[in-house]
Amino acid sequence: MFSSPLARANQHLSLFGFLKVPMIGWCRPKILSIDDKHVTMRIPLGRRTKNHLNSMYFGALAVGADVAGGFLAMAMAEQRGVKISLAFKSVNADFHKRPEDDVVFTCFDGNKINQMISESIETGHRVNQPVTIVATCPSLHGDEPMATFELTLSVKKIDD
Repeated sequence: MFSSPLARANQHLSLFGFLKVPMIGWCRPKILSIDDKHVTMRIPLGRRTKNHLNSMYFGALAVGADVAGGFLAMAMAEQRGVKISLAFKSVNADFHKRPEDDVVFTCFDGNKINQMISESIETGHRVNQPVTIVATCPSLHGDEPMATFELTLSVKKIDD
């Protein structure tokens, strides 16, 4: 049976969360759209992800930012047939409003990430650049940011 690229991306994310980073699996993220320039994914607000104020817990928001930035880099490397080592070196977050429903995380830094992968392929060195992830709560606040994350993404091509 053939599945869409989006369905395959979600299967890959679920498997990664189950096998490699259980906290990702625990938060149940779902990719809504992905292409060469951006990724949009959602984490549902529920028992697993909310805090004592009935808004999304800080840790779940951090997972969403991590997945949005990291999954785009992993998908781009896989599309190019390259294995990469990926990590985040730093994080800066500004919290604007309490997200009291499902949160959508968007990263539009696909071009920057693609350039980072190219540079690592060419030089063989680790490349570090900040990527921006915006968290919104569309059902309550439309496109108004609930939080803005800047994560320093670090990628390096792995030799086969």
